[in-house]
Amino acid sequence: MRNAVKTAFLMALMTVLLIVVGRLIGGMTGLIIAGAFALVMNVFAYWFSDKVVLAMYRAREVSEEEAPLLHKIVERLATQAGLPKPKVCIVPSESPNAFATGRNPRHAVVAVTEGCMRLLNEKELEGVLAHELAHVADRDMLIGTIAAVMAGAIMMLASMAQWAALMGGMGGGRGGNRQGSGAAGLIALLAVAILAPIAAMLIQMAISRSREYQADAQGARFAGTPNGLADALARLQSASERKPMAAAGPATAHLFIVNPLRGKNISSLFSTHPPTDERIRRLHEMHF
Repeated sequence: MRNAVKTAFLMALMTVLLIVVGRLIGGMTGLIIAGAFALVMNVFAYWFSDKVVLAMYRAREVSEEEAPLLHKIVERLATQAGLPKPKVCIVPSESPNAFATGRNPRHAVVAVTEGCMRLLNEKELEGVLAHELAHVADRDMLIGTIAAVMAGAIMMLASMAQWAALMGGMGGGRGGNRQGSGAAGLIALLAVAILAPIAAMLIQMAISRSREYQADAQGARFAGTPNGLADALARLQSASERKPMAAAGPATAHLFIVNPLRGKNISSLFSTHPPTDERIRRLHEMHF
């Protein structure tokens, strides 16, 4: 319940930030356009986010004949969690990782990379899949997608503010008052261009981190033990640092069980995942 309230609060902050950015860039017109843009993007994200993400990572749905172990584990965990069995996909990547997507439990997909299949034993794989089914049960996929869409919209508006500032800001012109107004508008645009993306990333990071801890605990309960997931996280973290996912981007990094960007670029400083050591510590403190 506490995480749900926290997530709702953070999502409200993201919405307010989007409206403020739109208002600063284009006044009331900008506010209306930003609101309409967010609405359209959220509707699109709700209906098509799973298809977009799966296509982005070239994930392929596999049958029970192709991946009997995966299907066996997913079916057992889904039954334990009281969920419909989701589709099962494999991502053609040597970087070990996994994610879940879909707008609700009836349209959910769990995907693991080829590297994850090779790295983990059955118990560890069960822990990872239980974590992803916890995201499905708590509808975290939708929350994360909306957060990503809103962050993307804010960053797009911030880019527009940067171009507007380069082209002269809001006003400019001659005369003392107009010059003062133009200078103030230019400063406001530059502030938006610099601070809005940082604020959006921090809010997105906070939303994702709060959900990861909850999915770890819930996944451990689905699996009946925290040990498989704890061991899997340690192995995934180490392997992912050595071999980050080439196709991963900041907008979708929060979907994965461990950060796929770590070691690649500066975006890893704004990690959407809590520290792996802390996740493992919390898992080991669970009692069944």
